[in-house]
Amino acid sequence: MAGVVTALVGFTSSFAVVLSGLKAVGADPAQAASGLLALTVAVGAGVLWLSWRSKVPVTLAWSTPGAALLATSGTVDGGWPAAVGAFLAAGVLIAMTGLVPALGGLMARIPPTLAQAMLAGVLLQLCLAPFKALGSVPLFIAPVIACWLVMMKYAPRWSVPAALVVALGVIGISLAAGGASVSGSGILPALAWTTPTFSLQAMAGIALPLFVVTMASQNVPGVAVLRSFHYDTPWRASMLVTGAGTALAAPFGGHAVNLAALSAALAAGEEAGPDRSRRWVAGFTSGIAYLVLAAFSAALVTLVAAAPAGMLEAVAGLALLGTLASSISAALADPEDRIAPAVTFLMAASGLSFAGIGSAFWALAAGLVIRAVLLPRRSQAVGPDSSAS
Repeated sequence: MAGVVTALVGFTSSFAVVLSGLKAVGADPAQAASGLLALTVAVGAGVLWLSWRSKVPVTLAWSTPGAALLATSGTVDGGWPAAVGAFLAAGVLIAMTGLVPALGGLMARIPPTLAQAMLAGVLLQLCLAPFKALGSVPLFIAPVIACWLVMMKYAPRWSVPAALVVALGVIGISLAAGGASVSGSGILPALAWTTPTFSLQAMAGIALPLFVVTMASQNVPGVAVLRSFHYDTPWRASMLVTGAGTALAAPFGGHAVNLAALSAALAAGEEAGPDRSRRWVAGFTSGIAYLVLAAFSAALVTLVAAAPAGMLEAVAGLALLGTLASSISAALADPEDRIAPAVTFLMAASGLSFAGIGSAFWALAAGLVIRAVLLPRRSQAVGPDSSAS
């Protein structure tokens, strides 16, 4: 049951974010549905392999922060095929992190505060969506927000899935009242192949930020969660499996597969049973549950496509509010190093696009430059002279 709950929470709490992100970078409804299907299958298959081989409750997920990044990136030069090429490149980078220790070391040199600030800036616009929608379609959005708030008080883990159920109910009522119907041809899952193309803008604007966000906000916390339950993550195998899963899912629209972070605790904690040596079964079961959920992915996409304008983005924004809060907190945790993260946050939130490259890349670059300029001054401030005074 812990494994089934892990899959249900992981899928229902963030699939709306995935759809928003894929559509923002140029996917049509069929390609977005294909991407969700490919990701769900890749996650399920990867969890089955890793948990069975390692006998550790390793769980995987798609990159929700990465999907939020896509939602604010917009289309790049080359359109959807170029975005698919960027997904493929991100998968290669993830796999290389497992193969080449130096790449992992280079990744570790990016200050976590800047990575979190970039993520917070990317999430800001999406997290504003529920409140913008409340002003435009209040009768549709108000019940969703009310449900989310009540569940946050009494059952936080189920707040977003419950809000999603209410949203789907509102969509169904809206369709029935309008006399509309959903075509049966859209409820069967299907993969749509896209031949990847590669462009400098897509590599810098999507692939690199997607890799950084996925590593910093998913893979590293995923290792920490398992360590908190006294499990050693099979790091090399996990990076190879998630990198390969990302690369294989990319031509079908999947953006990134990674270690689960928050939902990882469901399969590794006490909910999975008192015998720690058997908790890997919960991880394995979550993989089976993901494969079952894959069969329903197209039906969900078809239903969501009929939603009132702003509904999908509102549910996605509610799903990311907790991530936004934790990212801002982590970015500004050091009182002596807040200017560079603040600039990174604001530039990422600005939506700046220059030379065809999105704001996430420029935000990280600006943060690194400002931090390099200000840190020497900070070092001098705590030198021998200052201590003597």
